[in-house]
Amino acid sequence: MKQKMIAIASWLIALWSAKVFLFSLPYKFTDHPDTLHIFGSIGLWMQETLGVNIGMWFSTYGAYVVGSVELIASLVLLSPAVFWLLQRFNVMKAVPSQHLLHGFGGLMAAGVMIGAVFFHLFTPLGIEVIHQGKGDNGSLFYAALSILVLGIFMFVINLFALRNLKAKSF
Repeated sequence: MKQKMIAIASWLIALWSAKVFLFSLPYKFTDHPDTLHIFGSIGLWMQETLGVNIGMWFSTYGAYVVGSVELIASLVLLSPAVFWLLQRFNVMKAVPSQHLLHGFGGLMAAGVMIGAVFFHLFTPLGIEVIHQGKGDNGSLFYAALSILVLGIFMFVINLFALRNLKAKSF
């Protein structure tokens, strides 16, 4: 029963994280004005804090890098379903453990979101992103914070599940 609860919780977190990441990709990969504002604001802060070159680089390429990492994290989080299908149709006999993939994906998601939370809290970007006179009521910050916390939780529960499975196999 405990393993089933871990699997359900893990899938719910994976689906939430992947949804947020995948729905943000069109903004990050098409130079949407809101994305340009967010990464430009952070880039200006970086220019003043860390140096002109890194700030300019982040303003130009940050959205693509972050979006790429979010895409990879989403693929890792959703991959257990693909592996299950491949195993079900006898395409693959041995597949990676869902706990391993969700643990790694949770760590990836948390890693990306710790950056987002940092930039919301410690740069002029702020918790509520205001662009062209409109605010987001903190929705980007709260989504990032939820994925940070849930990604760490997902990593921990899947790590314990892996340890329990290994202990039972000996």
